[in-house]
Amino acid sequence: MSDILRVESLKKYFVKKGMFGTKSNTVKATDNVSFSLKKGEVLVLAGESGSGKSTIAKLILKSILPDSGKIFFEEQEIDNNKDNLKKIRMNCQMIHQDPYDSINPRMKIGDIVSEPLEIHEIGSKQDRAERVIEVLREVKLEPAEDIVKRFPHMLSGGQRQRVVLARALASKPKIILADEPVSMLDVSIRAEMLELMQDLRKKYNISFIYITHDLATARYFGQRIGILYMGKIVEIGKIDQILTNPKHPYTQALLDAISEPDPDNLHRERKIRINEPTDVNVHQGCRFRARCPYVINKCKEEPDLEMLDDEHYAACFVKLD
Repeated sequence: MSDILRVESLKKYFVKKGMFGTKSNTVKATDNVSFSLKKGEVLVLAGESGSGKSTIAKLILKSILPDSGKIFFEEQEIDNNKDNLKKIRMNCQMIHQDPYDSINPRMKIGDIVSEPLEIHEIGSKQDRAERVIEVLREVKLEPAEDIVKRFPHMLSGGQRQRVVLARALASKPKIILADEPVSMLDVSIRAEMLELMQDLRKKYNISFIYITHDLATARYFGQRIGILYMGKIVEIGKIDQILTNPKHPYTQALLDAISEPDPDNLHRERKIRINEPTDVNVHQGCRFRARCPYVINKCKEEPDLEMLDDEHYAACFVKLD
């Protein structure tokens, strides 16, 4: 399987201005991040809030520009050339976390779904109308002819997120960036939405970058996973391998936080292998060392991502069992 997308050494720093004369500080939102995405694959980017997941999505779509690094789509570097930008934005669509915020409440559903087709001047007015009906049926919003005339407030949260998915599919993209797409939905309809995305991925061989902090849905939907911590990928590989045999202390801590209760001892205290942060400089050496229970002296240096076994990479000096 060939790579459809490749990200090389992507960096994006933000300077936070201090208030009332306090010192401004640099936030390394994305710091030397590299990964690839194969055709038809689901790559999960997981980590807590502020780890840089959404920044990576914005950098891929060029809605913000990187400080350095390269993005390749179908082996062609995406620079700021107008044609290149059009190519990535047409072939790479985004599903946002909040279906309430990401669609215009004053627009009818038909106009919302046809918006990318109009922006990229795809087809005639008649073609676009037909494509909207087709794609609403794809996401199981029926009767589609009735749905197109409605406004967002007339739909449930789950239906609105299907509208967002329909809009993303309308231009027949090759990649979908799904940023926490089910986190605001009721638990009862999360699996339904993920199943629909999985079916569409298989049917059209769409590649997904699935951004989440929820490792349970990640495991259900993903094939490979990259664990992000403070702008760096600290572990990456096949999802089952990483979630059953994590090799980075941060991945362990994330998994500890969602460990299943013990039916024999429901009151057992759940131990999460993570320390309260100490006041070490997190931008020197390993980012995680301020909170790591296994920290050693060598952690003052920055570890590289090293291959441990079959496509499993981790950036840690301590070899965990």
